Amino acid sequence: MTCLRPCIGLLLLLVSHFAMASGKPLAALQASGHLQISSALSADDDIVPGQKVQLMITIATDRWFSGGTKITIPEVPGLVILQTEQFASNASETRDGKTWVLQNWSLDVYPQRAGDFTIPPIKVDLSVNTEQQGDIAGIALAPETALTARVPAALSEIDHWVAAPSFEVHQDFDRPLEPLAVGEAIEREILFRATDVMAMMLPDFSAETLPGLAAYPSPPVLQNDINRGEANATRRISISYIAETPGRYVLPAREYFWWNTSSAELQLLTLPEVRIEVTGASGTGHDDKRELNISPRQALLALVIVMVSAALLRLAWAVLPRLPVAKGLQALSALAKRVRALGKPALPERLNPGS
Repeated sequence: MTCLRPCIGLLLLLVSHFAMASGKPLAALQASGHLQISSALSADDDIVPGQKVQLMITIATDRWFSGGTKITIPEVPGLVILQTEQFASNASETRDGKTWVLQNWSLDVYPQRAGDFTIPPIKVDLSVNTEQQGDIAGIALAPETALTARVPAALSEIDHWVAAPSFEVHQDFDRPLEPLAVGEAIEREILFRATDVMAMMLPDFSAETLPGLAAYPSPPVLQNDINRGEANATRRISISYIAETPGRYVLPAREYFWWNTSSAELQLLTLPEVRIEVTGASGTGHDDKRELNISPRQALLALVIVMVSAALLRLAWAVLPRLPVAKGLQALSALAKRVRALGKPALPERLNPGS
């Protein structure tokens, strides 16, 4: 037992010299115990597909970091791995009476299906100050990690769900749901909001196909926010409905499954159905009767034109039979021109035509 520590120290020294000779100074620092890199998952079991798991990478040294750190995210089939935090959280602690500085990096991992997954060693590009060699830079490896995703019995018959601590869905309209007239429009907005997921993982929403009530959806608006380490995601969909044909229309209810990761329970969220009634043409109220809006002056002018036209017609019927055919046709044409002239305005459209 007395020679165990000297042997371990000699072994570390030999490994360190070998790593330095091989051109891997960061590996030498790790071998000599001056640089440590660890990986840990926030959970490795009881995970459902779509649930976020945090992969924490901790880099520690008893010297200090002399440059920026870059992490290369590996590609793992069936996993979505994202670096949503662009900066590490820095800390310091005392180990065996010596001060160590730490960088804590966080990656978000989302299993997309059930199964066993292995995240390979992750490349970390960093720069560390050493006591004898000054600043050295290179690539070190964070250890590999493993996780398992399972589909619980409550989700076995469901195709799509949202796995998150919180999830909600709402809908709003830009006007009261009163009868629409043909040609009028109404705007509908559907909002999905959840935590610990990305907006691209929230449900999509397809507009209904209802002949007589045309739907024009806008592209969804996706937004991801990080607030004090909490990820908030929203998906906003806007749909314009235009009334084309009178009738009664129903926008059916929609159901969305939510796996509450805080309580490990399945919950059902529902958008209620919406009934829309379409009546007559636009601006007519609730029927197809059209109102003729004319001023008293226009009505009087129309009455005068009718009376004069009737008098001229009576005169024509009395005179035309006594005239030859050619002259009768000429007289009839002149009479028609005079009748049309009665409907023209007293002044020209332009006071100086031709200018």
